[in-house]
Amino acid sequence: MTARLLVFLLVVSVSSFVYAQTTNKDTGPYTPAKGSAERQAILDALRGDQQVTFQVHYLKVHRGWCWLDTTPLDKEGHPTAEGGPNLLHLENGSWKVMDLTKVPEDPKDPLGPEDASPGFVRNLIKTYPGVPRDIFPKPTK
Repeated sequence: MTARLLVFLLVVSVSSFVYAQTTNKDTGPYTPAKGSAERQAILDALRGDQQVTFQVHYLKVHRGWCWLDTTPLDKEGHPTAEGGPNLLHLENGSWKVMDLTKVPEDPKDPLGPEDASPGFVRNLIKTYPGVPRDIFPKPTK
């Protein structure tokens, strides 16, 4: 190989490495924009076979986990049920709703997922390792 070819290959390799490092940075928790494909996929997973839309009260995504609080609405925009919080996980390219009944109750917090208290979040992370703590609403004082 010529020196020129070696320099070219070195430049391409370094550029590829730098690009990969800058595009794979963890940007922290975020809320997918209304109308985005990611938000639609999350709400479709939550919707299942129901013919509802959702009023989204809270939604944060980070590292393949999503915590959201919604109210399901009918075609006229009226609530069809009480709604509430849900945890979703991105598995093999699809969002899956996690079973919050598997999370042990915190005797000091009877509201459980409705409150997402530090005790509930601690128990949830034990039940579902890898859930980032920063997707949950900050406790109100």
